[in-house]
Amino acid sequence: MIRFGLLGCGRIAKRHADLLGGNHIDRTSLVAVCDPVRARADAIAAKFNIPADYNIEDFLARKDIDAVAVLTPSGMHAEHAIACAKAGKHVVVEKPMALRLQDADEMMRACDAAGVKLFVVKQNRFNVPVVKAREALEAGRFGRLVLGTVRVRWCRDQSYYDQDAWRGTWAYDGGVLTNQASHHVDMLEWFFGDVVSVHARAITALAKIETEDTAVATLKFRNGALGIIEATTAARPGDLEGSLSILGEKGSVEIAGFAVNQIRHWAFVDELPSDKDVMEKFSVNPPNVYGFGHQAYYQHVIDCLIHQHAALVDGLEGRKSLELISALYESIETGEDVPLRFAPRRSRLGAAP
Repeated sequence: MIRFGLLGCGRIAKRHADLLGGNHIDRTSLVAVCDPVRARADAIAAKFNIPADYNIEDFLARKDIDAVAVLTPSGMHAEHAIACAKAGKHVVVEKPMALRLQDADEMMRACDAAGVKLFVVKQNRFNVPVVKAREALEAGRFGRLVLGTVRVRWCRDQSYYDQDAWRGTWAYDGGVLTNQASHHVDMLEWFFGDVVSVHARAITALAKIETEDTAVATLKFRNGALGIIEATTAARPGDLEGSLSILGEKGSVEIAGFAVNQIRHWAFVDELPSDKDVMEKFSVNPPNVYGFGHQAYYQHVIDCLIHQHAALVDGLEGRKSLELISALYESIETGEDVPLRFAPRRSRLGAAP
């Protein structure tokens, strides 16, 4: 049994709490929560009849916590993950793992030194349609990859950003690329491999925030393929899609829906009998009120902790995605094509005001 504590009880905490505290993940239990905003901590604690702490020192001093889900603002992930590691707790940190590459490195060093595991939440990798597409990729069914595209067309109005002072700030959040589209950026890199260079543009179109609410970018991959990122929280009046397109010389797949959870197109030059099953049985995530991706993700985490398996998204994988996002911001600031690997010079991501 892996005993979890939640550090941070904001918007995303409900999904984690419902899974861990509602007996939806085998061999886990939710034993405590922590948030400096007492009302938030108390609400989750009362729902699951567990203790609430209001400062991190008391929380991490608890002996009944094996692992901590770090759900605090992104700009605080490094500080909190390092504190958890020093307290001997395994760390599950929401995306992005940090806002600065040096912070991600310090997180990994702290976890290695303490002998604890570091997991970065990338639940969309576990969506059933994504798993099937990944199987096709690994089987070589796409042939030479040509073009990959992700589109995040979501609606986040001013009331969303006004919920918390940290939202849309450089120091604690970043913009649509760092927050809402980070899963999709990760997905593009996961399917197409190492990125050679990026060129990006961004605007703050509708929201009154420091960072961008709309961005576009082009990518060149080491394998010769090209990539496109389109991301906005300025879709009105509601959400449109969160999608991934994979085009290769021998096939094309498009996974759409709200969160890369529904196959919209599946076609290969060399058809297989199993393709019909993919469309009939696996084209949409199984209905799950708690979010299929997060549930499958946590089952993977527990399996890794109990059986000492390698994590699909560990600190190195999380850092790789952060490096790409940092390069996008560097390009936005400089107006130039930015190579990877690079050292940020102008990117404001993670910088204090």
